[in-house]
Amino acid sequence: MSRAGDLLTVAGFRLGWAVVRALPEGAAYGLFDRVADVTVRRGGTGVRRLRANYARVRPDLDDVELDALVRRGMRAYLRYYCEAFRLPAMSAADVDAKVTVAGEGPVRAVLAGGGPVVCFLGHLGNWDLAGAWCCRALGRVVTVAERLEPEAVFAEFLDFRTMLGMTILPLTGGGDVFAGLRREAVGPVVVPLLADRDLTGGGVEVVFCGQPARMAIGPAALALAVGAPLFPVTIRHTRRGRGWGIDIRFHDPVAVPAEGTTRERAHTMTQRCADALGAVVADDPSDWHMLQRVFVDDLDPVRGLGEDR
Repeated sequence: MSRAGDLLTVAGFRLGWAVVRALPEGAAYGLFDRVADVTVRRGGTGVRRLRANYARVRPDLDDVELDALVRRGMRAYLRYYCEAFRLPAMSAADVDAKVTVAGEGPVRAVLAGGGPVVCFLGHLGNWDLAGAWCCRALGRVVTVAERLEPEAVFAEFLDFRTMLGMTILPLTGGGDVFAGLRREAVGPVVVPLLADRDLTGGGVEVVFCGQPARMAIGPAALALAVGAPLFPVTIRHTRRGRGWGIDIRFHDPVAVPAEGTTRERAHTMTQRCADALGAVVADDPSDWHMLQRVFVDDLDPVRGLGEDR
């Protein structure tokens, strides 16, 4: 991206943070729904990839049904940004009103006992709103953020998440991120990690929604390294009056295999997390706003499927 393009991107994000939070809630969500619909009509790489991912998850859908799913999915994707722009202006009561939680009892028990908790998240719902709730309701939160381009946009999101109370480690450019996580995962702390896409190339192949896919092994490896339980977590958007909120579900912690190398055990644990996420995504993929390749057949250029089209 050119320097001028960088400046426009940064200006756009700053305008969003300044303006969107000032709009009435219903108007803000309505605006982003319209933007999502226009984006779908125009197509583009992201829309094509979303459609391809949904087609793998739900091969039973015909073209009309798949088109409707893509529209709902793009609305969910843009809803995340609408909420991100508005979140800094939300009060503690606003956050509480937008979040319902299930299955957090075992997590609270681990934290009360002074131990860390590792969470395996997918690109579902709004994980920043979930993080804000965790900081309020559970305590210290440490996570990793993918470095965005341009750098100034990454800095804006870093400041935003830090303002919500989270400790953020950059995925790249900040030293050994796994070593950093090990240092941070001491005492009562929640470490939620987005892991349904292999960003580093060091992930593992799993079966996700009946299809071979590559996911990050980091959450399982970290849980084994620090002796923490690993909880799959799913987040769904739900209607709240004229706006939206989220339902957070902490699934049962995955069992730790008794045998195998560390990587083999982490691989098995990652598959169990993929199973938990996959069941939720297959039921209704619209909250899974994954606009990148995750399925093996799409990652393998030898099979002729390496390009979005």
